[in-house]
Formats: sequence, structure tokens, C-alpha cells
Amino acid sequence: MPDAPSARAGWRVAHRLLRSGLVCAVILAAWQGAVVVLDLPPFILPSPRRVAAAFLAHSDFLMRNAAITALEIVLGLMTGTGLGVVTALAASGIPAAGRVVLPVMVASQALPVFAIAPLLVIWLGYGIASKVVMATLIIYFPIASAFLDGLRRTDPGLLDLAVISDAGRLRTLALIRIPAALPGLASGLRVAAAVAPIGAVVGEWVGASAGLGFVMLQSNARMQTDMVFAALLMLGATAVLIRTAVEAATRRLVHWIDETSP
Repeated sequence: MPDAPSARAGWRVAHRLLRSGLVCAVILAAWQGAVVVLDLPPFILPSPRRVAAAFLAHSDFLMRNAAITALEIVLGLMTGTGLGVVTALAASGIPAAGRVVLPVMVASQALPVFAIAPLLVIWLGYGIASKVVMATLIIYFPIASAFLDGLRRTDPGLLDLAVISDAGRLRTLALIRIPAALPGLASGLRVAAAVAPIGAVVGEWVGASAGLGFVMLQSNARMQTDMVFAALLMLGATAVLIRTAVEAATRRLVHWIDETSP
């Protein structure tokens, strides 16, 4: 017989899947109802059946472009995480660096992504590089700010204990401050995973030859609204998969914290 924790975990997964299925069913019913009641033409709002037909007819094409967008998101997530962690460590350990870096971090979020994207395409071309940089810029601030906040909120008692034990700065950082800041980093990663698709898709809208953003742009120009919706659904599914993978990884990262979900 399965143990109690495994049974509870299985029940939570089943309950979450059932709840998600019910939400999707309600959304689809409301969508179909709006199409029928308002008698909307397909180029304004296609029915779920039309979108499903478009997806099945072009599934290979959509899958290939979804893989490109997913690669851009994952590479941007990895790059942004690395830069954010390094920035937080530098700002926390070197006060002068913090005074220089923090205004740059805030300014990077004040600039609208649509203003930056054309410049990145000009500088880096229509390939994957400009999209990865866009995704990196989007997630850099959540990672850096969350990890830096965690580093600054280390329990003072633990820091006093490190001083009494004559631990150096590097040992204190590695054994006390970084582990104490990991829950903050985990929260930043989860936020970053949710917003990273924005950077990749905006970059594809500005200039690309592949990706779900490119598919949406081209389909919209041809009034193929069913394909636009199919690409949007693929993007949503891709984002959910990446977010789920990041959430599973962060649970392992902060395994000592008991996280409960409703």
C-alpha cells in the first residue's frame, strides 16, 4: 500500500488536474456561447472547433515554431538567472557596486520592451540572439531583486554566530547567506518563468523568421484568426510546461521548506 505522503501528493495532483479541466471546460463553453449568441464571423472570433481544426491541420508547423520559442525562453531564463544571481551577490557583498548596479536595474525595467526590441534586432539580427536577450532583460530584474532581498534579510543571529565562530566572508556567504536567500531566489525564478515568454514573443513580433510570435504576426496579416488562436494556445501550453518545470526545480532547491498548495 502507498504511504500517506504519497497518497496525499497523488490526491493533490488529481485535484489540481480536475480543477484545471473544469476551468478549461467553462472557458471553452463561454467562448462557444459568445460565438453563437453574438453571431461573430470567424475572422473576428473563430469557434473552438475552428481553432482545433487549424491546430490539427498545421500541428507539425506549430510544434516546430513552439520548439524555437521554447528554446529562446529557456536560454533567456538561464542567462537572466545567471546575470541576476551575479548581480545580487555583487550588490550584497560590495556596497559600492550595489550603489552603481541598483539604479541600472531599476532603469532596465523602466524602458519599454517595444522600444528596445527593434534596436536588438538591428544589433543582433533576426536570429535567436535578439530574442534571448529580450527574454533575459525581462527576467533579469525579478531574479536579481528577489535574490538580493533574500541576501539582505539573513537572520542577524546567524551572522553573529558566524562572527563568533571566526568564519570568513566567503564561508559565511556560502554556508549562511546564500542558503538563507534561496527561498527568495526560488520566488524570483517562478515569477521569471511566467514573464519570460513576453520577451521572446515581443522579439519575434519585431523581427523573426520563425517562432510562435512570427506565426501570430503572419497569420494576423492574412486574417487567419484561427491560426492566431492556435499559436496563442501553443504559447500558453509552452509557458505552463516551463513554469511547471521551474516550480519542480525550485521545490528541490528549497526542499526544507514545507510548501502547501490549495
